[in-house]
Amino acid sequence: MTAAPTPGNDGRHEALRRIELEVLRRLDGILQGDYEGLIPGHGSELGETRPYTPGDDVRRIDWNVTARTMEPHVRDTIADRELDTTLVVDLSSSMSLGTRRWEKRELAIAASAGIGYVAQRGGNRVGALLLTGGVPVGIPRRSGRRHLQSLVAMMQDASRDRVSVDLDSGLRTANRVARRRGLVVVASDFLDTAEWEKPLSVIAGRHDVLCLEIVDPVELALPDVGTLAVIDAETGRTRWIDTSSKKLRERYARAAVDRAAGVRSRIRRAGADHLRLRTDTDWIRDLVRHVATRRRGRTSGRRP
Repeated sequence: MTAAPTPGNDGRHEALRRIELEVLRRLDGILQGDYEGLIPGHGSELGETRPYTPGDDVRRIDWNVTARTMEPHVRDTIADRELDTTLVVDLSSSMSLGTRRWEKRELAIAASAGIGYVAQRGGNRVGALLLTGGVPVGIPRRSGRRHLQSLVAMMQDASRDRVSVDLDSGLRTANRVARRRGLVVVASDFLDTAEWEKPLSVIAGRHDVLCLEIVDPVELALPDVGTLAVIDAETGRTRWIDTSSKKLRERYARAAVDRAAGVRSRIRRAGADHLRLRTDTDWIRDLVRHVATRRRGRTSGRRP
């Protein structure tokens, strides 16, 4: 699929205003009572201990007190006044696919920006790591609306050259730069078959991690449109396939289901939250639904 032309400065600023207004009008209002469901509230300063209750983070178990009392205890923390949020955004060529309302790339940027706008309230700091092929591009964490607008503009201006990204390497870099405990958001289609689960689990051991899996409907079900030229966005290879074949479409759909289950399983094993966003649905509604489910899971003691 041919990528849309990169907008000029006026188009870019208009796109930034649209994203911000959409977030302020819908996401921010809906999440007023669910802010804690999206943004981690624990700080790094140690507070008092108390008996463990189902749903508590096992990483906060105080083993010394537990050994003395023979009953599991956790140590609460005093919330920091600032929260660091790191946005890890995959901008590889495969993210340029888009057959519906969005390109996957555009959706990844919009969703990352939306979370950034919520996270930066109260002076919290937001930074990013852009995966564009080669060395990841780091944007330092700073507070303020103007900084976030600049950050989103850099995402939009990132090169659309044919590149693949090493998600494993990008996550390892994110783990090095995100030193202070906070929120890490990874927006990707997770098509990279390399071993990215291990570095993701390392990050999830220190931070709250939300993985946004970005997908397009054509990746889930192949339409019956006759003979179709399929171009690998990252290698440029072209392959002709006969989409009128029912067996081919069925194999394609089964493979898509297996791949989706594999991605979800790997993310969950790493200890991160998983949210799938589609280019043909309302991503704000999907995010709000995820936040509500996450809050219910915390309340009931179950992982959402």
